[in-house]
Amino acid sequence: MSQPAAPVPASGPARPPRSIATPCVMVCTVDGASGLCLGCFRTLPEIAAWSRMSDAERAKIMSELDGRKGLIDPALLGA
Repeated sequence: MSQPAAPVPASGPARPPRSIATPCVMVCTVDGASGLCLGCFRTLPEIAAWSRMSDAERAKIMSELDGRKGLIDPALLGA
């Protein structure tokens, strides 16, 4: 007689932890002119794909965020 299979947690198989967290700051408004979120400076496609991106893809985007801030009208950022 074989042993019963170990139960799988209700949440499904565990994923390996990601070392690069989302830059989201919960200010989810997209600037129409630049297409960037006013909180995290990512595009909507980047935001939507973030959970499926590799750490290398995430790191590339993270390295671009400071420069993207300059693409947005400072008045929209409360500056």
